[in-house]
Amino acid sequence: MELSDLKFACLDTETTGLSPAGGGKICEIAVSVSQNGRHVEEFSTLLNPGIPMSPEVIAIHGITNEMVKQAPSFADILPRLLGILDGCVLVAHNADFDLSFLRAEFESCGVNFPPYPVIDTLKLARKSGQFERNRLGLIAQQLGISCEGWHRAMADTKMAEQIFYYFLTTLNQHGVHTLEQLNEFQQKRWPDLIGCK
Repeated sequence: MELSDLKFACLDTETTGLSPAGGGKICEIAVSVSQNGRHVEEFSTLLNPGIPMSPEVIAIHGITNEMVKQAPSFADILPRLLGILDGCVLVAHNADFDLSFLRAEFESCGVNFPPYPVIDTLKLARKSGQFERNRLGLIAQQLGISCEGWHRAMADTKMAEQIFYYFLTTLNQHGVHTLEQLNEFQQKRWPDLIGCK
């Protein structure tokens, strides 16, 4: 599919732990949808994870137990989330992390996680070989993108979205115009692929 025809839903989650297998839950989620570089819609909310967060976790994202006390549950926002993500390609930095939590939250609500196509800006960064370190905020700094609010869901979403469009623009100049071609660039080293064109 042509990239210009697709809607991209860039997303990020903040969580209560490092993995859903260890009991971690989502305490904040943000989504920004765009098509061909144009903003379509966005959504962000704190979530009540139903479990207390440790001081160590709170120190990372700054979200306190008091802040999520009156927040909706994941089940409460799931219908809206499904509507927003419908027909989209998901984009995230270190997507495996966010998707593992999303799958677990969907499962806890008795809903199958749809087979969304996924583009991971971390994989694109690693395969490009152009960054000293591949953490979200450090890539943003290297590209001159604001890191204000790093480790809150919408701030991280907006950073990843700008990084994603930087990659799209760069790869477009090398003849990448379809989702299939873009996916190849997150699987293989860019120099190898570009060198073959």
